[in-house]
Amino acid sequence: MFIEQAYTKKFDIIKYLPIPIVFLFLMLLNYVAIVVMDIDVDTLMQQQIALKGANEVLFESLLPLAIFLVILLLWVKFVNKQSIRSLTTARAKVDWSRIFTAFGIWAVFSVATTAMAYFSTPESFEINFRPVPFAILACISIIMIPMQTSFEEYLFRGYLMQGIGIATRSKLTALIVTSLMFGLMHIANPEIEKMGYILLLYYIGTGLLLGIITLMDDGVELALGFHAANNLIAALLVTSDWTALQTDSILKDKSEPSAGFDILLPLIIIYPILLLIFSRIYKWTNWKEKLTGRVHLKPLNEITINQIGEGHE
Repeated sequence: MFIEQAYTKKFDIIKYLPIPIVFLFLMLLNYVAIVVMDIDVDTLMQQQIALKGANEVLFESLLPLAIFLVILLLWVKFVNKQSIRSLTTARAKVDWSRIFTAFGIWAVFSVATTAMAYFSTPESFEINFRPVPFAILACISIIMIPMQTSFEEYLFRGYLMQGIGIATRSKLTALIVTSLMFGLMHIANPEIEKMGYILLLYYIGTGLLLGIITLMDDGVELALGFHAANNLIAALLVTSDWTALQTDSILKDKSEPSAGFDILLPLIIIYPILLLIFSRIYKWTNWKEKLTGRVHLKPLNEITINQIGEGHE
């Protein structure tokens, strides 16, 4: 239902292409420039932070994605002639309780696991808290990070999930393609340079998780909450010199990163448990159909009318 509701008789896949093409081209151009010019992303970021300060660098890195969010929503409304509600959920209205539930669950988990890591290996961390920079960080993060994560969710789990699903008539194709695109979008992140391309498995796996909960729940609300919590807690709680979010957070991780079990743990244990929790809370059923079924290309109003008619026969 979530994918199908974007389809109308005036559906035109060409209208879906400009924003994804422009955004992904810019991401690719950034990566190519880094490779061709042999840019050390981590060193470059450290130089920028030394020159401008961590908060200004964070704001400048988030601003383009916030702008893209506004452009995407305006494009959906005025070019695709689709409501923001239908881009968000198959329900009659956006379920904010789902957003806050997912946010709360993942925020609590992130804080708890960080606390466990800190108390088990305190030598791997240092206290980085400074009241004024942290207060500025909090203001920037609370406003800008949800806009950044919302853009990524609306683009991949909303706009492209619906567009690819309708174009291919396959939910599974939409799920796989958007997950791969989401993972590869992070290829220029500093942590990829530090830990290697194997880290892309984590990003692709995270995209797969978010795609699954979107299809199973018929909306992006849970994905919006999860993604916002993940990035916001990371920005406020713990930073390091080798991640994309280098901030004036409470803690600084001094440990040497390694691409090993830390990558597999979320993918094979934590994410499946999270799926189980959501499935119990929201009573998900019919997994096979929702994740791998065909997309029926019939305008939603016709489906509804036909179903009502069949019910009276």
